[in-house]
Amino acid sequence: MQLITFGLNHATAPLALREQLAFGDAQVPDTLQQLRDSLGEQVTEVALLSTCNRTEFYCVTDKPHQLAETLPQWLAQQRQLVTNDLSGHVYQHTQGSAAQHAFRVASGLDSMVLGEPQILGQMKQAERLAREAGCLGTLLNQLFQRSFATAKEVRSQTEIGAHSVSMAAAGVRLAERIFERLADCAILFVGAGEMIELCATHFAAQQPKRMVIANRTRERAQTLAGKVGASVMSLNELPEHFAQFDIVVSCTASSLPIIGLGMVERALKTRKHKPMFMMDLAVPRDIESDVAQLDDVFLYTVDDLASVVQEGMEQRQAAVGDAERIIQQRVQDFMHWLEGRSALPVIQEMRQHAEQLRQAELSKAQKALQKALAQGTDPMQALEQLSHGLTNKFLHAPLQALQQADEHTRPHWLALLGELYGASSTRTDSSLTNKLTNKEEE
Repeated sequence: MQLITFGLNHATAPLALREQLAFGDAQVPDTLQQLRDSLGEQVTEVALLSTCNRTEFYCVTDKPHQLAETLPQWLAQQRQLVTNDLSGHVYQHTQGSAAQHAFRVASGLDSMVLGEPQILGQMKQAERLAREAGCLGTLLNQLFQRSFATAKEVRSQTEIGAHSVSMAAAGVRLAERIFERLADCAILFVGAGEMIELCATHFAAQQPKRMVIANRTRERAQTLAGKVGASVMSLNELPEHFAQFDIVVSCTASSLPIIGLGMVERALKTRKHKPMFMMDLAVPRDIESDVAQLDDVFLYTVDDLASVVQEGMEQRQAAVGDAERIIQQRVQDFMHWLEGRSALPVIQEMRQHAEQLRQAELSKAQKALQKALAQGTDPMQALEQLSHGLTNKFLHAPLQALQQADEHTRPHWLALLGELYGASSTRTDSSLTNKLTNKEEE
């Protein structure tokens, strides 16, 4: 059985193609079953990971070359594409390369945002759906469990996820430096565009005491407020309520500042100089630059946040080498386990053969023991015969291989048998052969 991964991601395929090949969680079980029904014995295990940035199939097969051809054809047919539409956009990994890819994905090293943690949860969901669909076996289970463990090790032992790499995330981190608990803070978002939505989503994850969206058009503000659990106010209400907010995030298309120095000074007086954290993400700026000079205001502009993000990216990038070393070691561990599984059929056959020999010698010994008891002779002779018989039977095959070996293969057999039977590899052919022969003839 071999492990094979087939897929495409943000680095290999445009958004338009990724959209066509995306699968919702509700679609995954049926998709997995359809794949197994269509490709039959080509696939013994399969899991599907589908996010906005990637669609990947993790498969176990004993026909990797055939599957490499049929799986892209099947996927194209499912989404009414021609196979050539996938050409140049898909990648395939097998065995160790497939394991390395899975470990890198789980650890956030293959993500659009380096080190992002969401992909690990998505992989866990993919594993759960495959297991519930009855498509997860021993090999894929090991692959996913080791992927999760590797991701945890990478995150605990490197700085890959320790620094903010988006303006929204950087804003949350900076606010946490000012306020001990964001859960105790009231937050005002001025505007209702994409950037404000992203920031509101990040801050909402901290479960603040209160969130309000202020926008020129109330309808758009209400749409965003419904997504993040906020309330709404108009821009005209800002001066009256501004002092109620600990954190202010603004990003509008206004050509003139919306939040002036006087408004902020009055708010600070009302707040008895309790600090305010402000993020101005607009260009041109929404908050007058003089506000930054106030003692109790911590104001960050787009340029300020960009430097924080860049610093975070550099620090995460510096951690990549450490993460890759951890992953490489875990890939070696996985491949050692996988190679061990490949020996299972041989081990099982050896055990069956040994059991047949044991049963045959035991039958002889039981007859000899019964005869000894009937004749009043020493029963220990039956046990001696049993031990000699087992020794001879177990040594027969390796000894025969050594005796029949030619001058080219004999050194290999000598080294191997010397290691197995505790004979020195420096012994001569005849001395080792005699040692084994004596054991067989005793």
